[in-house]
This record gives sequence, structure tokens and C-alpha cells, in this order.
Amino acid sequence: MSYKRSKYFTTRSGNKIKYLHIKKDSEITVVFFHGFMSDMVGKKPQAIQRFCNKKGLNFLKFEYSGHGKSTGEFTKGNISKWTSEAREIISIKLKKSKKLIFIGSSMGSWIGLNLFSFFNKKIKGFIGIGSAPEFLENLMWKKFSKKIKRIIMAKKIYNVQHGEYNYPITKQLIFDGRKNKVLNNKINLKIPITLFHGNKDDVVPLKYSKKILIFCKKSEKKLIIINNGQHSLSKTNDLKKICSELNHIVKKIPDIK
Repeated sequence: MSYKRSKYFTTRSGNKIKYLHIKKDSEITVVFFHGFMSDMVGKKPQAIQRFCNKKGLNFLKFEYSGHGKSTGEFTKGNISKWTSEAREIISIKLKKSKKLIFIGSSMGSWIGLNLFSFFNKKIKGFIGIGSAPEFLENLMWKKFSKKIKRIIMAKKIYNVQHGEYNYPITKQLIFDGRKNKVLNNKINLKIPITLFHGNKDDVVPLKYSKKILIFCKKSEKKLIIINNGQHSLSKTNDLKKICSELNHIVKKIPDIK
């Protein structure tokens, strides 16, 4: 479904970023940011894509370098690089779009929040799903044993096993994450911000979504806790709730200056 109309966007650094841009007769564009070592063809982006098609909304999703079908080595990527790529493709592909809704999944929320300062006049709403801002330092580095830290410092990489997944964590990725702190920011946009988080999320604690709400002083804030929800929040009922909230935000946009 997703790859039939997807294309490649070549960044200034030369990487080819896989993306899908659906253009409708709408002033609103929904932008989806996927998570760490994920891609743009999962259940969440596909559900949101279908919703946008049905409602006649513009939609953009893409894969950071080293992810999915995009080129580049994952181990050479970091938050700064992936944020820069997202900024570049949004700036060019959505140049004429004046109303943006960002939807970030896990790490995607971190990258989306990083871009608030660049697109603050255009952002009219934000949805975070299992948001994981600053997870590299707080959920990885600080919890690593002294042995693992020594390996990362010496060999510059360590493969972290979590369930069936293997995450190659590099020294440069950890150190770059420290340059991308967002939890001390102040977001003064008067926009609706809704965060979804599963109460059974064993990857990212619920407190990270709560921390985001703290610095969104002027926003219309909402935290939706999904009972028995895991980190991915990709079950049918989860997706229905996310799309329902997106619909709620879309209806509010005409009143937002």
C-alpha cells in the first residue's frame, strides 16, 4: 500500500530518504515521525494515512537515514542528523503548507518537538504516541552497567538486546543525544497537544509523556492513558483512538490563528 506511491528525497548530505506525500485540496498537512529503528510502513502511519485520505487531508511520512528503505548507515545517524533530515524534507515538500499537525511515535516525538522552534508559526497541533524525549541518556546510558559503558567508550558501539530486537548503540549517538535536550524547553504555542501512553509500556515510562505536558504552558493539553497498552499502541482500538483524537484536533484548527 505505502510503497506504491512513495518516492526518494535526496538530502544535502546525499542520503536518499524514502517518503510519501499525499496532496489533497486542504490547508492542513499531517506529518508523521516514526520511532527508533522503525519505518513508515507500520500500522500507525498506515492508519493515519487512511484517515487523511478519507478526510481529504494532506499527509507526509518519511524514513530517516539508516531506517527502512532510506539510504545511509544506521550507526552513523543520530538525533541531530535525523532532525535535520526531517526539517529539510518538511521545509521543501511542505513549503506552501501553513497548517501542520505533527504526530510523533516514540523517538519521533523527540524529533517533532525539536522542530517546534523551526515551524512554530505553522504547527497547529501535536500528537505524541509513547513519547520518548531524551531516551538515549535517561533510559539507556544511565541504566547501562559500568561494563557496558566501558565497552561503548572503548569500542564506540554496543548491541543492546531487547526482546527479539537488537539495537546498535554508538558512542556518538549517546553524546549527540545530550545536545538535543527538549524537556527544559518552553512551548508557548496555543495549540492542542494530546499524548497517548500505554500503562503497560515497558520501554518508555509514562512519566516522559507527563514531562512534555509540563513545559507546554499555554497549550490545550491532554494525556490519554491506554489501559493495558504496550509501547507500540498499534492495536485496532489504539489506532481508532489516535485517529479520533486527530479528527478532534483538525476540527479545532479553523479557530486557531
